[in-house]
Amino acid sequence: MSSLIFSGKSSRMGDFMSEDRISELPEVLLLKILSSLPTKLVISTSVLSKRWRSLWKMVPRLEFESYRNIYEFPENVTRSLLSHKAPVLESLHLSIRDQFDGVYLGIWATIAFARHVREFVLDLSFCHGPQIRFPSSLFCFDTLETLKLTNYIYLDFPSPVSMKSLRTLHLLSLVYKGDESVHNLFSSCPNLEHLVLRRGFSHDYVKNFTIEAPSLKTLSLSDSFHARESSGYVIKAPSLKYLGIESVEGYEFFLIENASELVEASIRNVSKIVNEKILGSLESAKRLSLDLSPLKITYPTEVMYHQLVYLEMHTHKMEWWNLLTVMLDSSPKLQVLKLIDHETRQENLEFDKRYTDQGEWNQPKYVPECLMSHLETFMWKNCNWGREEEKEVATYILRNAGQLKKVTFSTDPIESKRLCKLAKRSKMRNELDGVVRASSSSHLVFEFE
Repeated sequence: MSSLIFSGKSSRMGDFMSEDRISELPEVLLLKILSSLPTKLVISTSVLSKRWRSLWKMVPRLEFESYRNIYEFPENVTRSLLSHKAPVLESLHLSIRDQFDGVYLGIWATIAFARHVREFVLDLSFCHGPQIRFPSSLFCFDTLETLKLTNYIYLDFPSPVSMKSLRTLHLLSLVYKGDESVHNLFSSCPNLEHLVLRRGFSHDYVKNFTIEAPSLKTLSLSDSFHARESSGYVIKAPSLKYLGIESVEGYEFFLIENASELVEASIRNVSKIVNEKILGSLESAKRLSLDLSPLKITYPTEVMYHQLVYLEMHTHKMEWWNLLTVMLDSSPKLQVLKLIDHETRQENLEFDKRYTDQGEWNQPKYVPECLMSHLETFMWKNCNWGREEEKEVATYILRNAGQLKKVTFSTDPIESKRLCKLAKRSKMRNELDGVVRASSSSHLVFEFE
């Protein structure tokens, strides 16, 4: 960011005049400029001149970080908030890197909510000591639109509160008192539209994590939590448009009720749960991204994805082609197929793909409807061609996709010590280029990164 130079007066140097033009700007514009600067710098402008002395107090966006001077930080933040005079506090960001007295959090939140704060962001990133309790009783001022809480925060909602204006909620690595607190939290947000949930504490007290949000449109959920016995998730979000699930393992159930409005979903590394119900809940999706191991999941055999036009699948897990076969057969209107091999190539991963007994790919007895009538684009990113089955899959699609218009194969870079792979890739390129394709208008592109 370029630096701003403030001057409290004009001065003559030779034939040139240096003027304080910034101070002559309207206050509304000055506040907009100050809102884009770090709060520490904004407060320092008070020493420039009489006009600037109290101007910072009207800035609607404040951000405090405690990278240094943690002992002075709580009092400095408290003093600054008490001096603040803006009628509406648009946002307050607090980023704290060390243990502090949790009493201050109640003070800061009380002041912020009394100033009708619209966005409240709290990030506690220290590695020791007890969690800081976030007082739910503070949500008595119904102006909050965005709430983002990260790390070492303990949430207890003994009863629902009023957060009718809340539209965006981020809950990242928090600790919840129990099932009832989670239920009361979401009951307090009837108009919630965007939720990002990340769980990661092994001492969480929630058994059945229920997300009941009638207005929710987007949900991104990741979980590195060590699941308890007989625990799981229940999602009741009839207005959901986007669903992202990642690294959810060890749970007994994962129920998604009435997702008829769903348009797009991304499911990655989900295993050891009844995930047949997850894939079965995505019937209305138009775009899907899947990174799943067919050996660890149970996928539905009777579900049809009649709306699906875009399918993205990762190909670095064992026997991935079996899931692809099911998806092609279940997606009659599929237009775009994108396969992605592992983007960060690791020696041990490639070794597993080449030498581990992964079974064989069985070519379908009947050509799926999407290949004959709808598939127009086929892409394979970071293709490695480590196994014969990969070539068979590519050849099968080229030979049977009657409406195919564009095919793109891209490969990741080859290290100098492994240049022998170039010959193998060149051979594969020639073989694929020579395949008799079902679509005479298809155009093959080979990209080498």
